[in-house]
Amino acid sequence: MEPISADLSTILNRILDTAADNLRIAKVLVQMGLDPNNITYDALFNRLLEIVLANITLANMFALIGAFFFVATLLMQTMVPLRVANMVGCTFFVISGALSGSVATFLLYLLLLPVNAVRLRQLLKLVKKARNATQGDMSKEWLKPFMSERRYRRGDRLFRKGDAAAEMFLTVTGKFLVKEIGVELPPGRFMGELGFLTPNNRRTGTVECIEDGQVLTITYERLLEIYFQNPQFGYYVLVLTSQRFLENISRLEATLAQEKAARQTPAADGIA
Repeated sequence: MEPISADLSTILNRILDTAADNLRIAKVLVQMGLDPNNITYDALFNRLLEIVLANITLANMFALIGAFFFVATLLMQTMVPLRVANMVGCTFFVISGALSGSVATFLLYLLLLPVNAVRLRQLLKLVKKARNATQGDMSKEWLKPFMSERRYRRGDRLFRKGDAAAEMFLTVTGKFLVKEIGVELPPGRFMGELGFLTPNNRRTGTVECIEDGQVLTITYERLLEIYFQNPQFGYYVLVLTSQRFLENISRLEATLAQEKAARQTPAADGIA
């Protein structure tokens, strides 16, 4: 074992000595074409200018522009502009690789172009569907391709108040009852969307099936994925939840008004 240790130690020392020698300022200056014994600001500036001018080629100019677009993608907060900037940057790098004869660069960015184009098309399609949904009659058709089918029989409980929530439902057929408030949900209604926003993702009510039916489900993880890919979807969720809150407030106001009327009726009868 001792000879091996000695050999490893010798090799490591040689590596460190070589690295230190290559990193010496004097040697770096010599590699740059400068005299270590006669360094002035003018000489250093002129040499750097020569290096820059020597590397100004059409291929490098395209690569520089492509680099600017790639840096721009790091500053963007939404996916659609990011994909567009990425595609433009890839295009400039493809041209640079072709002009410089770099096959690896050319093929890499050429393959990235269709990948970004497909993802951009998917995002634009989703944005269009979300925009149509928020501007029209709140149609749910655009969300259905992301949902899976499930069937329930009369008496089945979909979820109970306080349960951990992990998915949202869209009724297709049948009828479902929110037990706490006694409201029936016909086909075409969302259920469980409030659990997406509540702390710890807990159910705010109990829903049972009162007539055999079919629902479509989508997990909260999938909803988050769609949300981060498309900020328009965030607006749709806000409209949906706001609509549900307004319905609950209207229902509560109606209940309070009935209770108030019921309390005032006996008092009026006593006066009469």
